[in-house]
Amino acid sequence: MAARSRKHGFLRVLAALLLAVLVVTGVNIWNYGGIDEARPCDVAIVLGAETWGEEPSPVFEERIDHAVWLYEQNYVDAILMTGGYEEGAGSSEAAIARAYAVAQGVPAESVLIEEGSHTTQENLANAQQVMDGLGLETAVVVSDPLHMLRAMTIAKDLGLDAVSSPTPTTRYVSWGTQLSFLLREEFYYLGYLVAHAVGLA
Repeated sequence: MAARSRKHGFLRVLAALLLAVLVVTGVNIWNYGGIDEARPCDVAIVLGAETWGEEPSPVFEERIDHAVWLYEQNYVDAILMTGGYEEGAGSSEAAIARAYAVAQGVPAESVLIEEGSHTTQENLANAQQVMDGLGLETAVVVSDPLHMLRAMTIAKDLGLDAVSSPTPTTRYVSWGTQLSFLLREEFYYLGYLVAHAVGLA
């Protein structure tokens, strides 16, 4: 009985610790998403998102629109779209994003792309390679607010000289969609921290 009681006590403590980690992480992700660090930089990195056919999804549009605004306000001299090919797609996420930005009036020569990434970490690592090849040193990272803490943690681990600028609006507007996105980000963020700590990321 005593051993069983100790085991149950241990499990309760473990569950409480796990809940505390989830709550603190969720608060950190939420709060960080409200911070805009935008300052003059060489380039805006737009993290890839889903496309619908040959058009960016509404979520992706929000990211591209914000990067276009940063370009128009002279925060950046160029925009770097990231994202590879979705299954069965004729164009990459990055190419579709570039076409959308050019249609908004951004000169084609000011829109760079990398088409080999499928994850946030790959988006940023490949963007870093493009920047290094062109001699670009500083970046504004653009994505949805709840994505920014993970994205910037990865960017810093890669050694990118980057600041965060989340989209001022988001398509995740209902409590249900925001909670779902938050829980997803907690899973990926904590998973990244563990993987990075053991040398797997």
